[in-house]
Order: sequence, then structure tokens, then C-alpha cells
Amino acid sequence: MNTEGIVTAAYIAATILFILALGGLSNQETARRGNWYGIVGMGIALVATILGVVERHYEILLIALVIGGSIGLVLARRVQMTQMPELVAILHSLVGLAAVAVGFANFMDPSVHFEGVELTIHDIETYLGILIGAVTFSGSVIAFGKLSGRIGGKPLLLPARHWLNLGLLIAAIWFGREFVVQSAAGDGMTPLIIMTVVALLFGIHMVMAIGGADMPVVVSMLNSYSGWAASATGFMLSNDLLIVTGALVGSSGAILSYIMCRAMNRKFLNVIAGGFGTGGGTAAAGGDEDGEIVAVDASETAEMLVNAKEVMIIPGYGMAVAQAQHTVFEITKTLREKGVNVRFGIHPVAGRMPGHMNVLLAEAKVPYDIVFEMDEINDDFPDVDVSVVIGANDIVNPSAQEVPDSPIAGMPVLECWKGKTTIVLKRSMATGYAGVQNPLFFKENTRMLFGDAKDSLDEVLKAL
Repeated sequence: MNTEGIVTAAYIAATILFILALGGLSNQETARRGNWYGIVGMGIALVATILGVVERHYEILLIALVIGGSIGLVLARRVQMTQMPELVAILHSLVGLAAVAVGFANFMDPSVHFEGVELTIHDIETYLGILIGAVTFSGSVIAFGKLSGRIGGKPLLLPARHWLNLGLLIAAIWFGREFVVQSAAGDGMTPLIIMTVVALLFGIHMVMAIGGADMPVVVSMLNSYSGWAASATGFMLSNDLLIVTGALVGSSGAILSYIMCRAMNRKFLNVIAGGFGTGGGTAAAGGDEDGEIVAVDASETAEMLVNAKEVMIIPGYGMAVAQAQHTVFEITKTLREKGVNVRFGIHPVAGRMPGHMNVLLAEAKVPYDIVFEMDEINDDFPDVDVSVVIGANDIVNPSAQEVPDSPIAGMPVLECWKGKTTIVLKRSMATGYAGVQNPLFFKENTRMLFGDAKDSLDEVLKAL
């Protein structure tokens, strides 16, 4: 029986399914099918590897599978949709940690023998796998801390931080050379351990310097890093499926990072060099020069909504925190039954990770055909009677267009102030995650509905 041929065929099948999964996940209507493609592909890959590649210690492998699978099931059942960003970040850290562990295990494996150029290439593959994995691991742990609120969103901008990053990069390259030279002489563990420590410090410093407002870019960036770590590990182990899968994840994460940066009018290197964002919650510097705040209650909000012909709902992280998406769906259904055209406007960086709002709305069973991206609906705002902003701040901030020296200047935003009336749901007059004041609150056609988003929307639904 040609086991190697069966494994190769299984890997090809898994690769095709992974590509189909990416294609499916690019569209809301096909996302569920895309998920199943990925699940089946990973199942085939696991079975083929266990039966066709692993040769011994099956009991250890089985124990690891049971432990890992149990943890995954428990997390999947318990995690709230609002906690998805930090869950994604911590899962990326596990990919990085796995790359580091596999790299060290492979280097210390007495059964692996290479000579000459093959040894040099193998050592470089091992070094890169551990390097990228260590950066991914420590960076993802810090991202988890920021996203979960355990670490503040304000960027840590150390003096001469760029020189520090450059020094760490040069150290990683120099120790790489030392590792290759010493490995050829039968050693190399010392420079490998030192490089791992350097890479861990680099990952910590890199993400600590990125501000809260740039966290969607961080999530997609770490996604990319985890892919490249897996791909480097694939080269190290001569595993074609790991190489291809890692390249798919790495390239798609890089493209997503580019899309996120473009959505915020930011350069990727500027994000890495140090982003902006304070973590939100600071009091806005409201004064007489800003204008008057006009507050409304739930019944007034309901009256405006029911008398409108065009309603645009703009969700933000506040909707996620309040878990108000189901109430939003009920309001949407009620208004549509009354003949009101309700649509949703989604900013690419709304929430704390790419697609965060789309996931929440899909969970609440909001129809896909009334959910639109920013580019699709921004020109429609002059015809909108009422825009409802639910817990969003920076993505509807006119400062991006009107204040040249604002930290978010030039960032594409949802131009809801161009509509007839904007209703903003907020707990208080605190700033958003970027820590930037929002003039939208003080415009003549803006009304503020203060309170917890879910409580406020429940009252609006009752009034409707």
C-alpha cells in the first residue's frame, strides 16, 4: 500500500478545501459553507497526518488531541460574540507558540541529519520558523490583553523606539548567522535561545506601541504572521500542506491588513511604528464653543423612526458590548413591516476586528441584503431621513474630513451628518477608542439618546 501517495492525495484535497473555505468566507451568504469546507479540510489533514505520517507515540498524540479538542469545544461554547477579537488574538498566539516548540524539537531531534548546503537551508528554515513564531506569540498575548481591557489601549511610545526596533532586528540577523555557523560545528542552541528572547521582546514592544484605534489592523497583521510561521515550519518539516496552508493564511492576512489600513487612511509601517488610541472612556472636552447637545428619549426616537422613509443603522463596538444586536433586529423587522426602508452601514474597522459587526448582525439574523459596506452607501446619506449610530464614535467622526491636524484626519468615515437627522446612542459624552473628540454630537441635526444601548433600544422597541 502506497501510504505516501495517499497522504499526498489527502493533502491536495485538503488544500483545495482550504482555498474553497477562503472563497466562501469572503461573502456572508456563503460563509457557513466556507466554514464547513475548512472543517472538512482540516479533518482530512489531521487523519492523513496521524495515519500516514506519524510513526510512534500515538498515545501521547491522542492525549494531546483530547486535551486540545476539549479546550476548543469549551471555549467555543462559552465565548461571547463580544469576546471574539480577544479569542482570535489568543488563538494566533498558540500558532506562534507551536511554531517555536516544533522548531526547537526539530533542531534537537537526533534522527535529523543534514550536511553542507542542505544543513544551512534547514537551519535557516528552523531559525525563521522560531523567529516569526516567537514574535507572533508575544505580540498576540499583548493584543489579547489590549482587546480584553487587561492592558490599556494607549500606545507605549518609548524614547528612541525606532532605534530599539532596529537594534532588535540587527540582533536577530546577527544571531541567525551565529546559529548557522555554530550549528555546522554541532552546536547552535545558545544563539537560538537568545534570538527567541529577542523575538519575544520585539513582539511585545511592537504591539505595545500600537494604539487602540489600530487594533483591527493588529488582529489581521498577527493573523498574517501566524500563517508565515506555519509556512516556515512546513519548510522545516518538509510538509507541503503546512507550507501551502501557512502561505494562504499569511497572504490573506497581509491583504486584510492592507484593506484595514486603507479604511483608516493609514500606512502599514506607521501602524507598526506606533499607532494612536487611548483606550477610550475619557471625558470629551465639551464646551460652549462646541455647540449644544440635544438629548432625546426613546419615545421621541421611535416617533422619528416610524415617520421616516429611509433609515440607516450604523453599529459600533458599543452595540457589541451592550449585546444589543438582537433588539436591533427586532426594531429593523418592525420598521420594515411598517414600510420603512432600513439599511445597515458597516465601516471596515467598526469593532475590534475585521468583520466584527457583520458577525454580530449575522448572529442576530439580520438579512444580508440590507447590510452594506461603507463604500456602497456613503453617497446615499443625503437621502437618509434618520441615521441611528449605535455605540460607534471614530467611524462617524467629521474631524476626519474637517480637522486637518486630527489624529484621524483623512480616515474614510460614514458621513451620516449629511442626512436629515442623526440619532447617536451613547452611555456618556466620552471619546471613542482613538481618544478623539467628535463634533458630530454638537451638530444641529444630531440628537443624543443616552444610556445603555440595549436598554435604550428595548424602550424604543416598546414605543414602536
